[in-house]
Amino acid sequence: MAEGGSRVGKGPEGKPVDVLDRLDPVVLHHIVNTLGWPDLRPLQRAAITPVMEGQDAVLLAPTAGGKTEAACFPLLSAMTERNWTGTSVLYLCPLKALLNNLIGRVDSYAQWLGRRAALWHGDTKESQRRRIRTEAPDILLTTPESLEAMLIGVKTDHARLLGSVRAVVVDEVHAFAGDDRGWHLLAVLERLERVAGRRIQRIGLSATVGNPAELLHWLQGAGAANRSGQVVAPGVHLPATGGTGHGAPTTAEASRRPAGEVELDYVGSLENAAKLIAALHRGEKRLVFCDSRSRVEQLGAALRAREVTVFLSHASLSVEERARSEQAFAEARDCVIVSTSTLELGIDVGDLDRVIQIDSPATVASFLQRIGRTGRRAGTVRSCLFLTTREDTLLQAAGLLLLWSRGWVEPVVPPPEPRHLVAQQLLAVTLQENKLGDRLWDRQWNGLAPFDRSAAPILRYLTEEGFLDTDGGMLFVGPEAERRFGRRHFIELTASFTAPPQFTVLSGRTEIGRTDPSVLTEERQGPRRLLLGGRSWQVTYIDWLRKRVFVEPADGGGIARWMNGGVSGLSYALTRAMREVLLGTDPPVYLTRRAEACLAEQRESDAPGTVHPGGTLVTRVGSDVRWWTWAGHRANATLAATLRSVTDPLQRPADAWLRLREDLTPADWRAARQDIGESLVLPDVDRRAVRGLKFSAALPERLAVATVAARLADFEGARSVLSEPVRFQHES
Repeated sequence: MAEGGSRVGKGPEGKPVDVLDRLDPVVLHHIVNTLGWPDLRPLQRAAITPVMEGQDAVLLAPTAGGKTEAACFPLLSAMTERNWTGTSVLYLCPLKALLNNLIGRVDSYAQWLGRRAALWHGDTKESQRRRIRTEAPDILLTTPESLEAMLIGVKTDHARLLGSVRAVVVDEVHAFAGDDRGWHLLAVLERLERVAGRRIQRIGLSATVGNPAELLHWLQGAGAANRSGQVVAPGVHLPATGGTGHGAPTTAEASRRPAGEVELDYVGSLENAAKLIAALHRGEKRLVFCDSRSRVEQLGAALRAREVTVFLSHASLSVEERARSEQAFAEARDCVIVSTSTLELGIDVGDLDRVIQIDSPATVASFLQRIGRTGRRAGTVRSCLFLTTREDTLLQAAGLLLLWSRGWVEPVVPPPEPRHLVAQQLLAVTLQENKLGDRLWDRQWNGLAPFDRSAAPILRYLTEEGFLDTDGGMLFVGPEAERRFGRRHFIELTASFTAPPQFTVLSGRTEIGRTDPSVLTEERQGPRRLLLGGRSWQVTYIDWLRKRVFVEPADGGGIARWMNGGVSGLSYALTRAMREVLLGTDPPVYLTRRAEACLAEQRESDAPGTVHPGGTLVTRVGSDVRWWTWAGHRANATLAATLRSVTDPLQRPADAWLRLREDLTPADWRAARQDIGESLVLPDVDRRAVRGLKFSAALPERLAVATVAARLADFEGARSVLSEPVRFQHES
């Protein structure tokens, strides 16, 4: 691991050599004279040698740590030194908005050397794509989904365009690795290496994560054992915890609190949060994070009603609306932008004075990204104000800040058993190649599990159900794949996640964004009004066939609602930290008197019946019997399935507790615990949850259910809870 970028090394005659001398002289000239930089940052220095030597790398730095330049400067230098031609570098991002933000900067660096960068994603015009096909850029900025579309599309000669790729930069690599897009990315990179006929250098750019070495190994894919690579992280405090992130964090006394001014307040409602934001920090540029689109809308409307200059950003606003907001915010001074996690990643919205968090994010990693938006100007420090609106979110924020204060960050763990993406890749690669040998198909992914021979049962199902046809030892795309995924040149095959259906909202010809259909169908008195873009709109017409809603401005009364998909709930580590707070540990941040009073009230009234320092509690209040595990959603779901004889079969597991049978006795409990031994059971799965698994139709139902169940489970957290003493506490 590179812990620093040594300024000098030894030349052939033993003379000191500055590592900057490895860069192309033209690149170095422009760093000094065009950018006006007196030197590179430690990360940028440390990355030069491994990147120019062709090693795989993960470049680790906080938000705005110069990671893009740390990758681009040595890659441009290598491009000249080795005379790379054609499209030799791919720059992959998880968000189109991030690509839009980067293209000007990356292209300006490329032009120093007479090279060119270009952009290709879902919003790129066909005329621009034609130019890319005929005049290949040196650097192509794109998403993995668009890269997949290039591989399977009939308009693009993928061998001609992508056959010269030598290096791939994956920005925000941690955002990929933690969900199914990461599996999709790895599979597409292996296929890209087949097209190029060579090993392609892989460089990941990441914020702080709990397991950087494992992240690098993951990024290296099928050939990880035979590829050189290193984590480059000078000046970054790497967390001591790794693995799956379970177990007690280090004590606060034994650890170093990260830099930053953090304040935790309890305000009791979103309306009170709006009052406080409107009254405080006037003249400053404030970025406010909410963890749902509806809360963004509600807070935006409340601030606008108080004559605050406010802009909004979330995934259901139109591209144009978000771009206008982000541009206006970047150019303004005394204003607020309210956002979901869309502004958590590296999109540049200019210098910020303050980040405000409504309630709490679900992970320390997310908080690090958010607080990293501040403190970029000389003489300023990173700061964040938490405004919590409920007692439970105050407790969650306190637990999260306790973990943060100890330098703990979640490890990035890919979701297990991505069988649905194995099915998707088998269909996609058959499209790409037009036909596929029924005995050689696994070579397309160079042995990368689970896209290897272990996928044979999925391949068999695809042929039996008509997704693939077989003839003379060859596989072809079958009629069922055409029927289910064939619209618009198989574009459905390029996205690895399922988005819930939404209706496009239009004011005249201007698209404002998208809304959930439930807002349009629920029974309601009076006119139907939506809240979108922080403004109320009255519905004038609904085009049900085309999923379009026409609106006009209204004075108020709009409703914002979106259905959230995926697994909800908090992690084992965060829920355990919340338990610590209830037992009396405060995070070492500034607590307002309101926050202190609310935590004191919870410790006095709630803690005696929910937590005990010596283990877990089983409590009975009337017929309500609860086991207070403080284990998180996944571990509790695992425990509910494992202890089926004593748990309530109708419950939905919570983060902190499980409901047990009302006739439970301590003897019943001991018998159930003895019966299971060390054997744990996968959580139960609602068959409707399988619909949220993209490409589940291309799997046998049994395998689709098993995939969802594996993703709901936390065996390590469940075992940890089962190892603790259990105390039975009856109502007094």
